[in-house]
Amino acid sequence: MNGFLGTGATFGADLNLVVQLTMGMALIAGVLLARRKCYRAHGICQTTVLLLNLLMIALVMWPSFQQQVKPALSKVVHKWYYEVATIHAVLGMAAELLGLYIVVVAGTNVLPQWLRFKRWKFWMRAELALWAIVLVSGVGTYCAWYLAPFR
Repeated sequence: MNGFLGTGATFGADLNLVVQLTMGMALIAGVLLARRKCYRAHGICQTTVLLLNLLMIALVMWPSFQQQVKPALSKVVHKWYYEVATIHAVLGMAAELLGLYIVVVAGTNVLPQWLRFKRWKFWMRAELALWAIVLVSGVGTYCAWYLAPFR
């Protein structure tokens, strides 16, 4: 099915782009909640974004990567079309795993004390910075795939 942004992308890719940009704005809103010391609302906001992102990874990004990139990866990794998607995937996995770790540390007592971090601001800021890089690389992937494909 054709997308709705007029780029030649699929509906799923267009929807994913819009959802990801909206989640980026929600993450900024979550930062503002933390600055206002509304930590419960901050946690709910950020966790919701993290879980929605996990859903988008499972439904859109992972199947797309498996279908379009993985089969050709070993042969053509030097082409921009594949490089940008691979960089995005690696950074995205790191951001999602760090986010899940932060949620487990912040929201549960499952992990022993020695596996829990103490410098909250550092890890939250690192995650936000990583997420921003992933969002930009995701927009780059969308552009490389649907606006200027060089296969």
